[in-house]
Amino acid sequence: MSDVRVHGTVESGFEAVREEFATVVANEARDGGAQLAVHHHGRLVVDLWGGDGVDGDSLLGLYSSSKGAMALVAALLVQEGALDLDREVSSWWPEFAAEGKGRLTLRQLLAHRSGVIGVDGGFRLDELADDRVVAARLAGQRPFWEPGTAHGYHALVIGALVGEVVLRATGRTIRETFEERVRAPYALDYYLGLPEELEPRFRTALPMLPTPAEQALLAENPIAPDSLMAIAFNLHADPPFDGCAYANSRTVRALAPLSGGGIGSARGLSRMYAAIAGELDGHAPLLKPDTLAEVARIHSSGTDLVTGEKNAFGLGFVPLATRYPALTRAAVGHSGAPGSQAFADPATGLAYSYTRRRFAFGGGPGAAENDRLIPAVAAAVGSQS
Repeated sequence: MSDVRVHGTVESGFEAVREEFATVVANEARDGGAQLAVHHHGRLVVDLWGGDGVDGDSLLGLYSSSKGAMALVAALLVQEGALDLDREVSSWWPEFAAEGKGRLTLRQLLAHRSGVIGVDGGFRLDELADDRVVAARLAGQRPFWEPGTAHGYHALVIGALVGEVVLRATGRTIRETFEERVRAPYALDYYLGLPEELEPRFRTALPMLPTPAEQALLAENPIAPDSLMAIAFNLHADPPFDGCAYANSRTVRALAPLSGGGIGSARGLSRMYAAIAGELDGHAPLLKPDTLAEVARIHSSGTDLVTGEKNAFGLGFVPLATRYPALTRAAVGHSGAPGSQAFADPATGLAYSYTRRRFAFGGGPGAAENDRLIPAVAAAVGSQS
């Protein structure tokens, strides 16, 4: 353990959350660091950070936690009637009908059921940075399973696919709609396209530091280059996908691919989910109860063809109650590769974001830190009722 100090504040009743966060960051290398922010009924009740590598205002790569912004904008457009979940993707985007994909619906796409998880030969980093380039290549790609019949995590491409539908349907990008209707009105410290003047606040992503035992486990379970996992995570490309290089690319930060290119602080991401969880700054919740119920409803479950694990997807968002029993069935959010997690639980008015600079072993949805932090947060929220 290191002697990493914890900074920031918690409201009365959330002291146990600070203690759990201190335990989490004690296991961090000093140059790493993490942030934790929690809103309850629109109020920032936890605002913590630790590690020499970050402070409360640091901006970090959010990786797949970025998918929450994509899912939110899609839900808003469905709510308003600008998108129809049961309409075929190809009705907006005719090129997508190639290779037997013509009957796939937007609902199936948002539930990771398209089968188009990557492309033969993979993408270059500069291609992955540009969702329009990714979408153009995916349009002609043969699916890796029959569309609509099964699910598999569309790790690096779901944002490009949904983003292209939104652009074709509305004439505006998800990034534009997010900026005008979510980020700017709520003053979120969370960006789809990091302004150059904010670059000094960005902290580069750092690689995993596995223990010898963890290194041995990784060596015992290599990812086959022709597997669906390799294709979905672009590991079959030459060179293969490098997670740190992705967020550390100024091009990625500027263009903000929707699957993983968001940049922000834990405060900013938690605040976005606070606008979903309930009223915020006098504004009504962004999503109406029936919309929330539909995006939280499980649309895909069982064994994921990409990861080989059992999981579940709603519409763009991930339902979290099964993974975290302390949450309600209304809880939706998305994890990120380094170990980040962010969500809203509208039933309790809770919004949560944990972000970290260094990749953790077993990151993404399996990050152990959130198994400690989320129950502590939920218990504190319960004590406020």
